[in-house]
Amino acid sequence: MFMPVARPLCCVLGIVAVLMAEPGSLAAHQGNTPLPAVARPVHTYSIVARDPETGQLGVGVQSHYFSVGPIVPWAEPGVGAVATQSLVEVSYGPKGLELMRAGSSAPEALKQLLAEDDGREVRQVAMIDAAGRVAAHTGRRCIAEAGHIVGEQFSVQANLMLGDTVPAAMAEAYRRAEGDLADRILAALQAAQHAGGDLRGQQSAAILIVAGQRTDQPWRAKLFDLRVEDHPRPLKELARLVHLQRAYRHVDRGDTYVAQGKMDQARGEYEAAAKLAPEVTELVFWQAVSLFTAGEHEAALPLFHRCFRDDPNWAILVPRLVDCGLMPDDPEAIKRVLAQKPKQE
Repeated sequence: MFMPVARPLCCVLGIVAVLMAEPGSLAAHQGNTPLPAVARPVHTYSIVARDPETGQLGVGVQSHYFSVGPIVPWAEPGVGAVATQSLVEVSYGPKGLELMRAGSSAPEALKQLLAEDDGREVRQVAMIDAAGRVAAHTGRRCIAEAGHIVGEQFSVQANLMLGDTVPAAMAEAYRRAEGDLADRILAALQAAQHAGGDLRGQQSAAILIVAGQRTDQPWRAKLFDLRVEDHPRPLKELARLVHLQRAYRHVDRGDTYVAQGKMDQARGEYEAAAKLAPEVTELVFWQAVSLFTAGEHEAALPLFHRCFRDDPNWAILVPRLVDCGLMPDDPEAIKRVLAQKPKQE
């Protein structure tokens, strides 16, 4: 038997209590009879998917409710991914991953958890495992329009939609989309919105993508873990964050190449980051620091100049980095760096 959900969502407790009850039991909750404590809905649309080329596993979700990211999407590198929604039972996420980690397929894991859940008819859940096996469930008491479509290594699901075309639109968009798994998940979510989406509108969104191989350092295998908690256009904001994270990943790779002494590769990664996010001065600053620390002074100085021009406070940081050992203690070289600060007129 599942325990009651710890975090209630939405604002229709009375309706939910009726939905959780057996048919014909409405009269039992009239008058002074107290309502049972039950989960509240996370009405939403989502997708779970596996990239057959990379093995990456991902979940994308949008809902008209605050902070959907901590509730619906679950994924573990080399294990699987889960989306749990409707009158949400959050434990389908961690318990589903636990079962798949122990060797159950996604269909087996979902079947077992549904059998243990008396509230299965108000749940909507999808799971996919590291082998690409996928399963989904839409309980017969999920609020219409509700449904799911299981495809080749993906599942799309939705409830409380404006119309019944949302899952089909998501599936078609996912199949036709190009790019990596993040691009394709975003395409499916955007198609859901274009098809009408949640009849209440938009509010929050999230994307979670992990590597396809198991690891004893799972935090390193999280490729995307992004959340938009409250926004009038959460999918647009989510796409912006995905774009920005790609830039930061180039910087991370550039720093790795600097540590390995592979300066040509490092410069290529830094240039790629700057091209993706030219508006982010901090990316340029740390690129300059990395190049300068590696002895590439002439390449670093113009970058420092740009940062100091954008915001003179970056120059204040340079001596502090020297003090804590993050830049070389070379007074003459540091003087050249600080000379890049534009002179005040």
